[in-house]
Amino acid sequence: MFVLVEMVDTVRIPPWSFHRQLNDAIAEELNKKLANKVVYNVGLCICLYDITKLEDSYIFPGDGASHTKVHFRCVVFHPFLDEILVGKIKGCSAEGVHVSLGFFDDIIIPPESLQQPAKFDEAEQVWMWEYETDEGAHDLYMDQGEEICFRVVDEVFIDTSPSGPSAEKEGPSAAATAPPAGAEDSAQQKEAPYTLIGSVSEPGLGLLSWWNS
Repeated sequence: MFVLVEMVDTVRIPPWSFHRQLNDAIAEELNKKLANKVVYNVGLCICLYDITKLEDSYIFPGDGASHTKVHFRCVVFHPFLDEILVGKIKGCSAEGVHVSLGFFDDIIIPPESLQQPAKFDEAEQVWMWEYETDEGAHDLYMDQGEEICFRVVDEVFIDTSPSGPSAEKEGPSAAATAPPAGAEDSAQQKEAPYTLIGSVSEPGLGLLSWWNS
């Protein structure tokens, strides 16, 4: 689930931090920059683990801060494919079951990866497993807050870094075809930079209460 990733970055230390030990000041700046941030194709950075190498520091003209190239290792949340994780159901929608680990919420189990046969209750906004027994079918609901065991089957990284205006919007007809103000911003905000795709479509996976009782 958690891995150590080697990284290199140039860290800027402002003049008012020169009285501190260089390692301590750099560690604080790295944690400010990386903690709880998703690095593209790497994972969710949790915290700095250690600093392995400090190169020479430089002060550039017009800037009183020091700039130091730092080699360090960071604790990163990046589960491997087929890893089994246990989380809590955050909610359900027609897209599937949304799961949270407490510190990471962008996990979805699509309908085709649920225990089958499964159906979605539009009124209650909840998925259920129609479990067949000798006495007939029983609806096993996947309620919000229930603990769920799932397998990681895929991951999706999306580059959410800012980009410039596209060429099409520079034409004279841009005013007529442009979407409402703020529409693109809201769409970008909803786009998660790192998403895990889960599955519970095998024995032993799904709600823990199903298999404990």
